[in-house]
Amino acid sequence: MNRSTSATELHTTVETYWSSAEARDWTGFAATLAEDVVYDLPQTREKIRGREACVRFNREYPGDWHVRIQRIVADSDQAVTWIHVTVGLEEMYAVTFFTGDEEGRITTVTDFWPEAYEPPPGREHLVERY
Repeated sequence: MNRSTSATELHTTVETYWSSAEARDWTGFAATLAEDVVYDLPQTREKIRGREACVRFNREYPGDWHVRIQRIVADSDQAVTWIHVTVGLEEMYAVTFFTGDEEGRITTVTDFWPEAYEPPPGREHLVERY
């Protein structure tokens, strides 16, 4: 019998996702993700498939970036975050949508950034462009 994930569980998982990313705790970050997670960035038309690739994508992202959660809204299988991100001196906000599975792990991540941009070079081995 499958149990459903509570909104509190998914909220906690998403909070851990961001706090682990900020701390560069890639083991903790990976633990929030389902094995077959799909990470989608519509503005750059990049899609990353699988836990290992998703962790590498974030671990190898260039620059001195930092993330601070502004708000998390969650129900049993979906959550959305509003985050403040700094990369060096640049500041921006992003909205990220998550879905979760019965075990409380993240199955999809969709990031929306303030404007479209070309991705930094050197990540072609990790992404599909569309």
